[in-house]
Amino acid sequence: MNRLAGILLALAAIVLGTYFFGWKGAILGTSAVIFYLLLQFSQLMRVMRTAQNSPLGHVSSAIMLNSKLHAGMKLIDLIRMCKSLGIKVGQDTYRWTDIGGDAVDVVMERGVVARWALIRAHEPESAAPADTPAA
Repeated sequence: MNRLAGILLALAAIVLGTYFFGWKGAILGTSAVIFYLLLQFSQLMRVMRTAQNSPLGHVSSAIMLNSKLHAGMKLIDLIRMCKSLGIKVGQDTYRWTDIGGDAVDVVMERGVVARWALIRAHEPESAAPADTPAA
């Protein structure tokens, strides 16, 4: 949700609660806002607990990560998908590597994915035609 919309909804809950039910409504609106913030915090802690149990900058398949990424994806969704934190390799650039050596560099701008690049460990060599003597 947009940050400004969230703030406006929180203020509207408190103001409308106060208008319709007095001080009891203000307390109810404030309680609803605090409950929502606690839910968001709990979700963040669950994702970070999952990321804690895996190696830093590791992903099961860099190619699958590359195919699932899209511009505008939030950082929390990226960490949830990778199940680990990325290794910082540059200004706002993070890297996830798989066992085969393939990696994905993700550039974040304002907490969302702006662009990414797949880095292959080694390009598969095409089968070269065998030299056969002319008959």
